[in-house]
Amino acid sequence: MDTSDWLVTQVGECLPCDAPRDDEFPASPYRLYRFLTDVEDILRDRPEDEARLAAIRPLVRRLLVSSDWLQGEYRAPDPQTGWSVVILYDEPDFPLTVQMVAWLPGKVSPIHNHGTWGVVAVVSGEEKNTLWKRSPTPEFPDRIESVGDRIFLPGEIISFLPDAIHCIEAMGEEPTITFNLYGVTDYQRRFEFNPRDRTAHLF
Repeated sequence: MDTSDWLVTQVGECLPCDAPRDDEFPASPYRLYRFLTDVEDILRDRPEDEARLAAIRPLVRRLLVSSDWLQGEYRAPDPQTGWSVVILYDEPDFPLTVQMVAWLPGKVSPIHNHGTWGVVAVVSGEEKNTLWKRSPTPEFPDRIESVGDRIFLPGEIISFLPDAIHCIEAMGEEPTITFNLYGVTDYQRRFEFNPRDRTAHLF
């Protein structure tokens, strides 16, 4: 299992980040409620998204290392849509949402940003991220261009700045399962992009 951490920026860079080793964490269980409280403290004390993500990534890794129950906390993907979402925690006025997401092999998402910071940990399977950046022209202010792609494997953690643009494809022969953590979405900043038409609309 890989233990690499990454930061995806608004211009499609995929930057390696320092990641703790599994044996650096305490042996005691790290409960979901403690994780949520620790993340809430980070959000209160660190206003900058990049600093928040740097502090949250190790907590996500510690939770996944400590909480074996998370490995099976997902729903089989819907054969019609090709994906499923299990909400692990979502409370009104709480500044984050925690999900387990499953994708059938070959399923591809729309090209989008999230309008908030996000952290995605690959639990099983393989996930290809194709990364994009805005490349506006006077005629097409929502034009984007592909920067490249990267396949993420189990154990890798990918963090996203709010305006990072990507699409994902589940690779391999088994469903791809991910642990997803998102901040409060600004729906006026969340878009789905169409590179062929060079347009974007709220997503």
